[in-house]
Amino acid sequence: MTVRILPLPETEPPVSDRGLGALSTDKGNLPLDSVDVHASITGLAAGIEVVQGFRNPFDTPLEATYIFPLPDRAAVIALRMEAADRVIEGTLKERAEARQDYDAAIAAGQRAAIAEEDRPDVFTMRVGNILPGERVTIRLTLDQPLPHESASSATFRFPLVVAPRYIPGAPLDGERAGSGVADDTDAVPDASRISPPVLLPGFPNPVRLSITADIDPAGLPLTEIRSALHVVSEEGTGERTTVRLQPGERLDRDFILRLGFAPHETAALSLVPDESEEEGTFNLTVLPSGDARPSPRDVVLVLDRSGSMHGWKMVAARRAAARIVDTLRGEDRFAVLSFDNVIERPRDLGTGLADGTDRNRFRAVEHLATLDARGGTEMLAPLDEGCRLLADSARDRVLVLITDGQVGNEDQLLAHLEPRLHGVRVHTVGIDQAVNAGFLNRLASIGRGRSEFVESEDRLDEAMEHIHHRIAAPLATGLTLHVDGLEVIPGSVAPARLGALFPGVPLVIAGRFRGSPSGALSVRGTTSDGTPWEQHATGIVSTSRAATSIWVRAHLRDLEDRYAVGGADDLEQRIVQTSLRFGVLCRFTAFVAVDSRVATDGQTPHQVVQPVESPRGWATAAAALRAAHAAFSAAPAPFAPPPGASPKRAGSPPAPASGRPLGTPAGRGPTPRRARSVPALTGFQTELSNVLDRLRQIPADQRVHHLLDELLPILDSIVQRMEAEYLDATPLATLRDDLRRLQPTSDQNTINDQWTRALEVLTDFTEETPPRRPFWKRPK
Repeated sequence: MTVRILPLPETEPPVSDRGLGALSTDKGNLPLDSVDVHASITGLAAGIEVVQGFRNPFDTPLEATYIFPLPDRAAVIALRMEAADRVIEGTLKERAEARQDYDAAIAAGQRAAIAEEDRPDVFTMRVGNILPGERVTIRLTLDQPLPHESASSATFRFPLVVAPRYIPGAPLDGERAGSGVADDTDAVPDASRISPPVLLPGFPNPVRLSITADIDPAGLPLTEIRSALHVVSEEGTGERTTVRLQPGERLDRDFILRLGFAPHETAALSLVPDESEEEGTFNLTVLPSGDARPSPRDVVLVLDRSGSMHGWKMVAARRAAARIVDTLRGEDRFAVLSFDNVIERPRDLGTGLADGTDRNRFRAVEHLATLDARGGTEMLAPLDEGCRLLADSARDRVLVLITDGQVGNEDQLLAHLEPRLHGVRVHTVGIDQAVNAGFLNRLASIGRGRSEFVESEDRLDEAMEHIHHRIAAPLATGLTLHVDGLEVIPGSVAPARLGALFPGVPLVIAGRFRGSPSGALSVRGTTSDGTPWEQHATGIVSTSRAATSIWVRAHLRDLEDRYAVGGADDLEQRIVQTSLRFGVLCRFTAFVAVDSRVATDGQTPHQVVQPVESPRGWATAAAALRAAHAAFSAAPAPFAPPPGASPKRAGSPPAPASGRPLGTPAGRGPTPRRARSVPALTGFQTELSNVLDRLRQIPADQRVHHLLDELLPILDSIVQRMEAEYLDATPLATLRDDLRRLQPTSDQNTINDQWTRALEVLTDFTEETPPRRPFWKRPK
């Protein structure tokens, strides 16, 4: 094989209007040249190997960075690096430790690779010290469940591109968290890790893609295999079928296989013992039947009309919302909120909930028909307004979000909404061929609802049948799990929130047990008329290899969501321990592989961030977003309504919002600091900078002592000296007065709050950029 070695080009100056983070380049100088996916589907689980091929076309050592998606429910259980006839198995470590190992290896001239999770479905791969002309292969091993779409169908969905995401918030000072095109902000502190550069439409296909799926129904009555977005070939032997993607496809949309099944048993419980036989994993599937008695509902539809919804997505979203409105009854109440940078409502329906009369439903559908895509995805305010409208706990309350989910502030949204969703069921409808499934599944999970995904207009009618069942009256609520002869380990059940049960909508529960793999489980609840409901299943021993890792991923996802919304301080430690014990990647750990052989002289390798495809159907949306950005930049008020419209903005969300398009810089620098032009300030700043360095080293149990005995006397002295020189000492004087009110016996929360406040004041006064916390951790 002949490998063409290119001279390293000079860095090009940025060119305006290249699209959403677009990169101008030649086909020959991109490091990623192949992606191969092989899935072995057995029953309702899949074992997957993802092979990424990197090559160095330059004449100097290379470090390649690739921001890529994986299924949000998949468990990443292994990484292997192959280079120069050497095979290096990756090791799962705490994330900071893994990053240190990788950086040290690159500095020492060793080949290394690291895989990190930034979102449940967004990952970053870095492969460093690839020699000129060399090829490095990375193999990732995954286990993935096939989620039910209904009692008679399941889906294998494999994402292939990270779509541009809207990044709200004010840019942060300091070092960027990643190598992407978006600025890190106070709302999305790792935005630069989830915003890869994007190839312009029409660019030659830079990556060879192959996907193969071997399907073994494992006794399930398989009746149909459908590929939703790609042309595939099928060949079969007996009950087994192999599906192959036709060559020449691009990584620009999800690969989706839908498997149809004939009706089968209503409940099944599998018990998978560990090798030690001391513990094991259970998996309970309940397929409920029957009808629920309708009850009056309050329903709020929140419809995303932002620029990324351009084209068929906007048409499908309008149709989906209209179909939901049409299903409402006279005793129901409802509201329709459409949003981009502003919130709009149907005319004449007021600002509250409207009765589900024919007239009001017609007005709502009439309003939906006028909507087109525009502006940014400011999602927090409309969701907050929807929660406010659903305040009547005496009625069945449902919030339905229709969107492509392309936002970067997922953690911020979940943290804000979780305490407001008690008693409110949240269902999400994701419309896109590269949908943000991770976020929409997380939001539905904390809202005890379900997600439905629509990848084309052809899929909409089928999806609306599922959505109708899910927003209808539940078959049973108040679900609890009860054991009979099986010792379930407390705190291991996933999902942690069981939510409600709907006719024809499967419920899957997994967890861990101790001791013998025998016994039974039952799910109990209450129907809408108060009648007890129960479904029972007796356990059957299974040898499913994937069951435990799939449970681990679901359990970790629950713990990570609890962490994101402000759970207990020990959650981080529990997450790391669980991840390392079972060998499943999470946001707090990383797989790292280091070759012991030194390959380079240790100089910093040339760094290239792999650009990704523009998602299918997004070319026009990108132009629309750039136009929207220009319009907002020129407007006197960033959230002013368009001519002829009279939208009302909801109450201000807790975080600042920006009118920027997806993944693009905000066009403004960091928030300016207060001007200080007096040279005499320098001495005081230096003095307090030294104090600040010492304080940052103080353990938590010694904070009150150092605040009162060290900082307070220093502040008292500096304030007096500054005032004597007619300098503004107001912030320091205020801090001094606060410390005078602090008592040595104050509770720890008060001490910690005062400590944080003191560091903030000193940092601002000394004009020092505060150290950035690890981007994968929440603010203290």
